[in-house]
Amino acid sequence: FRSSGDLLADRRYDYAMALVAEQAHEQAMDELLAIVKRDKTWDDQKARKELLTLFEALGLADPLVLAARRKLSALLFS
Repeated sequence: FRSSGDLLADRRYDYAMALVAEQAHEQAMDELLAIVKRDKTWDDQKARKELLTLFEALGLADPLVLAARRKLSALLFS
């Protein structure tokens, strides 16, 4: 049984992956961050892990990555 929150996160994750495919990285990161904000442990931390993969793919010095890393740190350590 999956809760309605899990189903929303599933859809949001799928949308984020579609955004990545379209090279809409900032929007994809925002969607993944929203999942982490709602539930840090959702689906074995799938959203957080995908963010880390995206950070590596774009390069750790990319301004979008720097901003998203700050947001992710704030969510994880708040």
